[in-house]
Amino acid sequence: MRGWNSSMKEERKSAGNSRVIIHLDMNAFYCSVHEAEEPSAYKGKPTAVAGSVELRKGVIVTSSYTARKAGVRTGMTVRQGLKVCPELILIRPDFDLYRKYSRGFMSIASQYTPLVEATSIDECYLDITGSSTFGEPLDIASAIQERIQGEWNLPCSIGVAPNKLLAKMASDMQKPNGFTVLRIRDVPRLLWDKPCDSLFGVGHKTAEKLRRLNIRTIGQLAAAEEAMLVKHFGVVGSWMKSAAHGIDHSPVSSARERNKSIGHTTTLPRDVTKREEAHRILLNLADQTGRRMRRQKLVAATVQIVIRKPDMSTVSRSSTLGVPTDTTNEIHREACKLFDKHWREGEPVRLLGVTLQNLTKQSETAMQLDLFDYEQQPRKAALTKTMDMLRDKFGEDAVLTAGMLGDDPSTLIRNKRIRGTSLQIDEHLLYSDE
Repeated sequence: MRGWNSSMKEERKSAGNSRVIIHLDMNAFYCSVHEAEEPSAYKGKPTAVAGSVELRKGVIVTSSYTARKAGVRTGMTVRQGLKVCPELILIRPDFDLYRKYSRGFMSIASQYTPLVEATSIDECYLDITGSSTFGEPLDIASAIQERIQGEWNLPCSIGVAPNKLLAKMASDMQKPNGFTVLRIRDVPRLLWDKPCDSLFGVGHKTAEKLRRLNIRTIGQLAAAEEAMLVKHFGVVGSWMKSAAHGIDHSPVSSARERNKSIGHTTTLPRDVTKREEAHRILLNLADQTGRRMRRQKLVAATVQIVIRKPDMSTVSRSSTLGVPTDTTNEIHREACKLFDKHWREGEPVRLLGVTLQNLTKQSETAMQLDLFDYEQQPRKAALTKTMDMLRDKFGEDAVLTAGMLGDDPSTLIRNKRIRGTSLQIDEHLLYSDE
């Protein structure tokens, strides 16, 4: 450890006293939390967290490393998971519990620096450049990892680097319980022979486009002409070339920005093929996105929907409204219009999502009254406010319309204890579990 600290110190000095960034990534977080709570029931056993466990039709959200060794993977249906691992133990999600443990390890991290950026419920960045009073960088990182294990009984992987990009990639190199240092001078040796989509921030579609340009590895990306990359990818081309060299200047930001979007998705336990059923699911999604937006006193100018088929092909479409809105009815109406426009009769749907975008504060947004409905709009706004107050006091199921009732997972998103969605931002924690 001492040798690595000296090596990092030399690199920081040569780079003009550059930053020291930690990426902290919890391992199989949801399963690890349940194991920490009930070690006698789950420790060392193949477990998976999945929705609709009682239906045996839910989708596996995450699995323990024991289950992964048996072939269980995120995104499998419960039935598929049980087929490859008959002894798999299924656990219903408990997001209240996950938030408790998340706040616990985040609290440990924040004791070493005020610059902690939570990027999901199970991972965060720390800038410990100014934390020398706690020791050398690698000693700090090691202490954080040991404390999280000792105080919360949770495994985590740590990446230490001079920037966020390399810290994130370092934490992915060894799981579980990994501890990896990645310096800029290590990039050619450790990263350049890897495919482009292993570079954090480069997705499969971008990598495919790069392959068509005969750029297959990170090293080839680093050697590519920047002008050519900009021609094909715009400003992202410049970023990719810098990233391929291990360069990243993005700061660790502890301040929570106003949400740029608010949304929910739900994976369905069976294929939906009827328009009426899809519309009802969209109503539940619109209801909760609207609720969350109104809590933050925001309005949305754009409604986006996501439709995913059983073959995992995905359609994402959006519509910008003439007037920003915060009402469930308008969100639902626009979502249904988008669905009807981009869905073919009888086509199976496995996932639906609603996201509200172009958000602005209610107090700063000019709201126009409908010429033919202006007398009713204040009454509708008052009714919505009253319904929100009742649900805040007595629970999300206190006031429901008949169209919200059903037995699919979209009816469960009103329950914070068991809900989870890839688009959800709740209490500064994003849903993510790798």
